[in-house]
Amino acid sequence: MVATYSDLAGRTVLVTGGGTGIGEAIVRRFAEQKANVGFIDIKEPESRALTEELKAGGASVQFERADLTDITALRTAVARIREVLGPITILVNNAAHDERHATETVTPEYWDDRIAVNLKHQFFAAQAVLPDMKAAGGGVIINFGSVSWMVGQGGMAAYTAAKSAVLGLTRSLARDYGPHNIRVNAIAPGWIMTQRQIEKWLTPEGEAELMQRQCLKRRLMPDEIARFTVFLASDEASACTNQQYVVDGGWV
Repeated sequence: MVATYSDLAGRTVLVTGGGTGIGEAIVRRFAEQKANVGFIDIKEPESRALTEELKAGGASVQFERADLTDITALRTAVARIREVLGPITILVNNAAHDERHATETVTPEYWDDRIAVNLKHQFFAAQAVLPDMKAAGGGVIINFGSVSWMVGQGGMAAYTAAKSAVLGLTRSLARDYGPHNIRVNAIAPGWIMTQRQIEKWLTPEGEAELMQRQCLKRRLMPDEIARFTVFLASDEASACTNQQYVVDGGWV
């Protein structure tokens, strides 16, 4: 059984990084709720295939290709989604890139790029949709963090720095825009077994260590994050704001 949140039907949702992985699962779940779903991604073939599949099933979906590190391109994509689907009252800042990097090799340019791809666009996406939410009398922003900095993961200092900053961004926006009935929360996923994670980072040794530390002795899947995201966006979570929710199977 899938929970249905009637208040989500007809609302316009924007998901960044919605073409694959956790983002794809989120797009699918909001489409299932009969929301109007716009998503931005740089992966064009996968995103267009997802769009065609969902539209064939009757969903209202709009894909815009943009590199989220280009803020002008981000703003243009947001404007186009608004034009097609209507004012955006739910934003899911999902996009990120957990590339590993040795501290000794990080240059100032690489550092700035990692902050841009993992943090900067969250602020500017929120800035772009705030007028819609204020005019509508409320809205929801969900920023994606990570448990990586909580578990003390090494080998990716710029990524963990950016993801820890998501919590500060979330709490600041929640405080500033609460008077406009805009709820702002963060989700910190654990190690979610997207295809990319399985192909690039998962090893028998890594999974064995995870199973030793994680309370739930199984792999966590993208749809488990998507279902919680949809709940948090719905009126069922109407009193939830200014918080970070860890969804990691008990790893932290």
